[in-house]
Amino acid sequence: MRIALVHDYLSQDGGAERVLKSLQEIWPEAPIFVLFHDRKKINYFDREKIQESFLSKMPFVRSAFQWYLPWMPSATEHHDLRDFDVVLSSTSAFAKGVITPPGTLHISYCHTPPRYLWADSNEYIAELNHSSIIKAFLPNILHKLRLWDKMSADRVDHFIANSHTVEQRIRKYYRRESEIIHPPIETDKFKVSNDIGDYFVSGGRLVPYKRFDLLVAAFNRLRQPLKIFGIGPELARLKKHARSNIEFLGAVSEEQKYDILSHARAFINPQTEDFGITAVEAMASGRPVIAYQDGGSTETIRENQTGVFFKKQNWESLFDTVTKFNYENWDGGLIRDHAKQFDSAKFKDRIEKFVTGKLEEFKNKSYQPAIL
Repeated sequence: MRIALVHDYLSQDGGAERVLKSLQEIWPEAPIFVLFHDRKKINYFDREKIQESFLSKMPFVRSAFQWYLPWMPSATEHHDLRDFDVVLSSTSAFAKGVITPPGTLHISYCHTPPRYLWADSNEYIAELNHSSIIKAFLPNILHKLRLWDKMSADRVDHFIANSHTVEQRIRKYYRRESEIIHPPIETDKFKVSNDIGDYFVSGGRLVPYKRFDLLVAAFNRLRQPLKIFGIGPELARLKKHARSNIEFLGAVSEEQKYDILSHARAFINPQTEDFGITAVEAMASGRPVIAYQDGGSTETIRENQTGVFFKKQNWESLFDTVTKFNYENWDGGLIRDHAKQFDSAKFKDRIEKFVTGKLEEFKNKSYQPAIL
């Protein structure tokens, strides 16, 4: 089986990139097609396997790639995929829009339909730090991208969703059915500790929709220690408003993350996640999660067994939940056992069986696209 992997772009180290890493471990000979690759930020892929689009030669594409959004559909369509039996795209934006020959099966692992085109388009425009003139042009650009995005979904033979939440979005925006296969977590790298510190923890990419501002507002009033790891455009603003009990750790290594999570009183997840990998990593460390009751968190957390929910996405609801939270009454072993259902070995097994099965159907011409 000749298989190609297609990813949107490699410019940040997040959950989608870890999924791609697992896919390459299943099919190590598969080339990886991307719009561009920032090797300074992501260096764990074989450089010889990476095939970049013409956008990679454009100035400032790695530092200001948003300026190239209007050209990304065309660059995606220029990937040459004529020599493959299967194309497996990993995407939250463009990769599903590749053009494949009639004899090639295209399966798309969808992390979410693009937030900035669908559910969060108004918030995306409002939160951009650009002039009013640029913002005036954005709705028309996003409208055209939205039309292309819907059309590109029709090119996919089979969708895989990373959660029930994303499965519902695919159904709503693309009118397509999808198989649910949760993302991989390397649970064996996380350890349960009996030595619990005096702090809460949160972390990830510091971007507006992750709602770290709620954490700052709540813990400014709680005055309890909070550690936040990660970097992003929100870092300076969050620091400006945070009191001294809130510590920003910046970028941390995987080993540092293991240690921080295992000793925390709880991990706090204030956002609506597509799935929520870091929250599951906290549970793999035996620590409970305090999460906003929406999105992927409702699929991964068992209330009062592996974590608790706050019901409204505001600092008051989070404040009230943390105030009532008792960090001592948790079974770390039980929490870790729960997290093991999302282990990377299970992900790899399910993905490989899905691809093999769908290719067999495709060869036998018994395949029908899953369209609602």
